[in-house]
Amino acid sequence: MSELPTLLAQARAWRDQDPDEITRAELDELIAGAEAGDETAIAGLADRFAARLEFGTAGLRGELGAGPNRMNRVLVCQAAAGLAAYLMARNESPSVVIGYDGRTNSEVFARDTATIMAGAGVRATLLPRHLPTPVLAFAVRHLPASAGVMVTASHNPARDNGYKVYLGGEDNGSQIVPPADGEIAAEIARIATGSISDLPRSTDFVITDDGVVDEYVRRTAALGHAPAPVSFAYTAMHGVGWETAQKVFAAAGFPEPALVTEQIEPDAAFPTVAFPNPEEPGAMDLTFARAASVGAHLAIANDPDADRLAVAVPSADGSWRRLSGNEVGYLLGWRAAQRADGEGTLAASIVSSPALREIARWYALNYEDTLTGFKWISRAPGIVYGYEEALGYLVDPEKVRDKDGISAAVDFLSLASELTAAGKTIDDHLLDFADRFGAFASGQISLRVDDLADIGRMMARLRADAPAAIGAIAVESIDDFIDGFEQYPAGDILRFHLVGGARVIVRPSGTEPKLKVYIDASSTDGSAAERVAAASAVVAELDAGMRALLE
Repeated sequence: MSELPTLLAQARAWRDQDPDEITRAELDELIAGAEAGDETAIAGLADRFAARLEFGTAGLRGELGAGPNRMNRVLVCQAAAGLAAYLMARNESPSVVIGYDGRTNSEVFARDTATIMAGAGVRATLLPRHLPTPVLAFAVRHLPASAGVMVTASHNPARDNGYKVYLGGEDNGSQIVPPADGEIAAEIARIATGSISDLPRSTDFVITDDGVVDEYVRRTAALGHAPAPVSFAYTAMHGVGWETAQKVFAAAGFPEPALVTEQIEPDAAFPTVAFPNPEEPGAMDLTFARAASVGAHLAIANDPDADRLAVAVPSADGSWRRLSGNEVGYLLGWRAAQRADGEGTLAASIVSSPALREIARWYALNYEDTLTGFKWISRAPGIVYGYEEALGYLVDPEKVRDKDGISAAVDFLSLASELTAAGKTIDDHLLDFADRFGAFASGQISLRVDDLADIGRMMARLRADAPAAIGAIAVESIDDFIDGFEQYPAGDILRFHLVGGARVIVRPSGTEPKLKVYIDASSTDGSAAERVAAASAVVAELDAGMRALLE
């Protein structure tokens, strides 16, 4: 191939600056194979060097490996230097706090970031060990710092890692949004034209003590209320949540949970789950079994970096049902509205249930729909609570401006304890919700693809040949966000409004190779149980209709 000499030159230049012996060896093997004419090796190099992991509002996230299209030490050093340049240009005395989870290379990437930041003149603080993402997000506000970096790939597959960036000051510790992401990306691109070997480094950074963690624990435990004992099973999903969650649960007065011991300690291989995401089928099976074995009221899971929460409840037949993110979201939203005393804003992403809007109306609170992601939700003016259906909940905005699976667990356990004291269950409370606000049912289709181009083709087909009906329900109107819609910036999103008030939203996932479909319906007719049945029937019809359209 005519491009091979250029490709080999790029690979050699990357290898020569790479401080990691594993990824250097990976490139050495591919270079040798490509020089010998091995097509597999040539394709491997092309895949690693034909593109670059894009730095955006989610920071960086991708598969571990050599080259600019993978997560590795060279890419991380370039990102750290670019972020440092951005901070130095905007602050007289910039500072950064850095955290990391238990994934492969997370601590290495965090320490590289600290040395690059310190070398650039940024005052750098490294958290003392692997800790949950919410602790890092808290530290940005608590210290306070100009910025925060969390090395994590959250609930992605084991082979991935990532780099999430927060900004302090006027951004209040929220994740980056435009234009900051583009400005940081431009600095990274400038740094990437040279070698990371030439970047100044310094070990003059601080490794903080447990003071930040202790204050996070104290403030999170203060959310708890335990008028009656509530038994629960808990899993950390092979992540870093348990050490912090254990301290919080104890300080809040909750009993020690029954642990899923196979998943309680950090393990970068995630050996018991295909995907370490509580939303994935089978991911909580061990948690259900543990909860059943002790007759627990609840089964709860944090994802590997503990910024998400999953909750499951027992059924009469002995099985366990994971509550949807929307069910947990609007039950916690109801609590937040009661606490708000008529002041503040409830916020949710546009793909989350309309139930939170109805709660806000009922309690005379402001409501704001945002684009997906807590980088947007956390910025809602006057926010007192926010959530997104993908198991993310912001219950204490004064402490953390990001989703927080441990704080959400404390709030939900408090709800369960209060209900137990009143002789009620979570299922009873869901019916009470339907009786007061109406029943809100939701569903989701998640299509994982091997070829990312398939997602673009499916979205293009829906635009070119828009359905007049989904299943047996007619489409009333369609909102296309591709060039921006109302107050929202451009995005690859389609929203279908159905006759009768239901809706369907289709968009590519922002973090995984998936096309996601969100379905919502509601009912205010009849008893609470009849409302639930009616809304669920509409969701089932739309689910079947969308699956047929996407075949």
